Amino acid sequence: MQCPNCGVDVIVGSAFCASCGKPTISGQTVEVTNSLQPNVAGLLSYVLGFVSGIFFLVVDPYKRNQFVRFHAFQSIFLSVAWTVLYLVLGVASTIFPVALWSFSLMLHSLLSLTVFLLWLFLMYKAYSNQRFKLPMIGELAERQAQQIDAAPRAPA
Repeated sequence: MQCPNCGVDVIVGSAFCASCGKPTISGQTVEVTNSLQPNVAGLLSYVLGFVSGIFFLVVDPYKRNQFVRFHAFQSIFLSVAWTVLYLVLGVASTIFPVALWSFSLMLHSLLSLTVFLLWLFLMYKAYSNQRFKLPMIGELAERQAQQIDAAPRAPA
């Protein structure tokens, strides 16, 4: 049996060609890629918020996949919106009189739980190969993901 990639004789039943190192199964060379499936990359774009979203927007081959870019942008925009809301609530809680602090704490806890559950839901939807668009944020993410597709590419 010969390796279809380099033509060197391969021992029958061996998993790899001794010459080129390509994996072989029944005499066929199998292409091995180190990239994640788009649904897994979409899920992972939510894990660290805007950090993982930016990662998937700049790393090949994910930056060319519109599904992954959509989820990366939505993750970034959701992280920014939550950070702004968190800061506004923090400033507002310092303005409230002491009697309203318990209400502010309860509101903050409720919003944190809601955003956490939304985060889990979005990861589930991405893993299920679905685009769940959040109001306003999802539309903005969709437009951004499509703009990169429409951008002219530099000649190679």
